[in-house]
Amino acid sequence: MAVVASAPGKVLMTGGYLVLERPNAGIVLSTNARFYAIVKPLYEEIKPESWAWAWTDVKLTSPQMARETMYKLSLKHLKLQPVSSSGSRNSFVEHAVQYAVAAAHVTLDKDMKETLQKLLLQGLDITILGCNEFYSYRNQIEARGLPLTPESLASLPPFASITFNAEESTGENRKPEVAKTGLGSSAAMTTAVVAALLHYLGVVNLSSLAGNQLQGKKDVADLDVLHVIAQTAHCIAQGKVGSGFDVSSAVYGSQRYIRFSPEVLSSAQNAGMATPLTEVIGDVLKAKWDHERTKFSLPPLMTLLLGEPGSGGSSTPSMVGAVKKWQKSDPQDSLETWRRLSEGNSALEAHLNTLCKLAERHYNAYECIINACSLLPAEKWLERANEPTQAEIVKELLGARDAMLRIRYQMRKMGEAAGIPIEPESQSQLLDATMNMEGVLLAGIPGAGGFDAVFAVTLGASSKNVTQAWSSLNVLAMLVREDPHGVSLENNDPRAKEITAAISSIQLE
Repeated sequence: MAVVASAPGKVLMTGGYLVLERPNAGIVLSTNARFYAIVKPLYEEIKPESWAWAWTDVKLTSPQMARETMYKLSLKHLKLQPVSSSGSRNSFVEHAVQYAVAAAHVTLDKDMKETLQKLLLQGLDITILGCNEFYSYRNQIEARGLPLTPESLASLPPFASITFNAEESTGENRKPEVAKTGLGSSAAMTTAVVAALLHYLGVVNLSSLAGNQLQGKKDVADLDVLHVIAQTAHCIAQGKVGSGFDVSSAVYGSQRYIRFSPEVLSSAQNAGMATPLTEVIGDVLKAKWDHERTKFSLPPLMTLLLGEPGSGGSSTPSMVGAVKKWQKSDPQDSLETWRRLSEGNSALEAHLNTLCKLAERHYNAYECIINACSLLPAEKWLERANEPTQAEIVKELLGARDAMLRIRYQMRKMGEAAGIPIEPESQSQLLDATMNMEGVLLAGIPGAGGFDAVFAVTLGASSKNVTQAWSSLNVLAMLVREDPHGVSLENNDPRAKEITAAISSIQLE
């Protein structure tokens, strides 16, 4: 009976800040870092007297944080009431549960309503698990005296526990010792919980997404319902309507994204305590969602790398606030900077799309020149082009590099004008050094910038050399790669895979 769904974390490669406003686009890559939600009945059978009950039980477990919360869910109002908890509450999951159950009430026909009631009366047992890549284990690696390498990260147990700061252990709001890596954990978690619940309750059927099979019209319609509920839950839980690119990539995978008009969520934002949740969800499902997404993934033989410089995370909301303040105080200069940024983003996107097409048409020439360039710094790439097609491919590679440099320049300019470290000096030096390495196409700061992480896109097999070079520069290369797939229905509990793998390795020894 258990349903296991997963949703990926993301890297916003272009469109930082701009993606907040229509009609600016952002390129967002989904990753192999995934959040999992496991939903199963809390009780094996329904007690006869329970049909008269107005409440059912919901248990939420987060093994990594050693937290368990028991709730009562009102079957009339569909609101959760915490009964007991071993830690602070998770607003994202609470909204995901309430909105998914409300969506079931709104969308299911009468015949299905009885099945829904049975499922709810059995209680909901929900477990959430996030891949280690969502969290920074750099301090633990250094404390163990291990080298700053992906191999050290791989030696950690999967779904490692997240301990809390000792000095605050008596307080309610204990802060985790483990910082986040900026992959959008709250969006991936919310999406995974909504997906697992909607499938479990019969609102959508995500079976064709197991193994990432091709999607038909019905699958896309189901994903659209999931997207609306996940976006609504995520926005209301965080108290503001963001651009939504993180939830969109968690649902659909890598894409070129243009945000929805914030007004589609006005009914959910303005709903009073007395407004029935079914009415709120009915409104958002009927609203005109006008976001735009186009399929996008990196060209073949290119690898996304993420590095953690260890300079501490940045607060995206305060940085966005500073940029908005600058836009108001200097509208003319800010408009010009945004125009140039937009041009740079479009140019990079165009070069990468052209490279995808060239790879399709002339794969042998493409493979040959990419592998040749992977061994050389960029200024020597053109020397290796032996024929016109290869020269055209190198021209596109160099065009992409040039566009990235223009984007970085405008982002730095915006940061200086707004008084925030979008690309701080330490990150600039690291990015410049990275772009000068053999086989590196691009290097930049994802999303809103700051000290969180850096990304690189490498050619051929050059990622190993970049990883080693980063290690010598005190940068920890993460185990994150691009995976263009969005939400997925899993065959079993992800922890079972790890146990099976561990048993196999013991038997081999």
